Amino acid sequence: MMCSKEYIDRAEQAVLHTYNRFPVVLEKGQGVRLYDVEGKEYLDFAAGIAVFSLGYNHPEYSKTLKEQIDKLLHTSNLYYNVPMVEAAEKLTKAAGLSKVFFTNSGTEAVEGAIKVARKYAYLKDGSTDHEIIAMNHSFHGRSLGALSVTGNTHYQEPFKPLIGGIRFADFNDLESVKAQINEKTCAIIMETIQGEGGIYPAEEAFLKGVRALCDEHDILLILDEIQCGMGRTGEMFAGQHYGVKPDVMTVAKALGNGVPIGAFLACGKAATAMVPGDHGTTYGGNPLVTAAAGAVLDIFEKRQITDHVKEVGAYLYEKLEELTKKYDIICGHRGRGLIQGLEFTVPAGPIVSKALLEEKLVLISAGSHIIRFVPPLIIQKSDVDEMAARLERVLKNL
Repeated sequence: MMCSKEYIDRAEQAVLHTYNRFPVVLEKGQGVRLYDVEGKEYLDFAAGIAVFSLGYNHPEYSKTLKEQIDKLLHTSNLYYNVPMVEAAEKLTKAAGLSKVFFTNSGTEAVEGAIKVARKYAYLKDGSTDHEIIAMNHSFHGRSLGALSVTGNTHYQEPFKPLIGGIRFADFNDLESVKAQINEKTCAIIMETIQGEGGIYPAEEAFLKGVRALCDEHDILLILDEIQCGMGRTGEMFAGQHYGVKPDVMTVAKALGNGVPIGAFLACGKAATAMVPGDHGTTYGGNPLVTAAAGAVLDIFEKRQITDHVKEVGAYLYEKLEELTKKYDIICGHRGRGLIQGLEFTVPAGPIVSKALLEEKLVLISAGSHIIRFVPPLIIQKSDVDEMAARLERVLKNL
């Protein structure tokens, strides 16, 4: 077998350079461990950026996919298929919403949510100049629509002009949101926990206040739960901690445990805005990925995954608090369940790199100074202990 360097050299010749990848070539996974082509083992606290909720090579999940491959992979949305129907029923039940549209990614889900909001407003007054309020420091994806509601000029600048009618408010500042509302506002979109922006959970008064504003002005509330949803906080969806129900919600990542699937869900008036011809997808909702999503939801329920996340998430919080108190370079600790972040006074990049290359610990950053902890939801307390020990060795040697 080729060594890592040979694969890396080939990739740099053939693959468009849009990522600064670490010099590691991963080959397989088992549980919460990853293995590279040279056989080195890594403890994974990133889960493919919050994707592998069940870890790697989960037997029941893998069995479902293998059986579906032998049956049917794709039909197009001109026909019904059984896995799509079953996954739709399970997901709407878990979310407490009434309708779902399956996409191929989280970014596509955001695009669909934006269209729902605009169509909903169009049906009310027939005008096409409606506005959406998004949050500063948010992240919703890199396609043009999703990028337009991403509150980070660094990502936006080279790709302007973006879609119009977007205003930005400050997250967790209700007065800032109120100041942006006018008669053209059709939706407010936010992550329930800002991920790329630094692991900032919504404050209860803020989220409930935004919900009340939406009700008062007949505005749709769109919650982006692509990263923080699907059990990661200890509830199936983060908004459920607050008792706040969105009109539209986006999900992806952990929904498929590795296969490319996303979804946007809607309820009430938002669920009837779109009609045949308004939106479509060739691959979205295909039998393979919806069989995967259905299996994930079944396993979550069987294993009572949200209870497990509450328990292990609290333990992770304790361990990260210990590190925060011990090392002066850690200046902040935020999060909930198994989405937490440590903020550093120094850039996080070198720490992440050292952890990977020297301690075989997979971590990811969120912005320039924050390390994000989004491990598989099946991690045990012993895995948390091992992670903390490896990270501490890095911190001691900075």
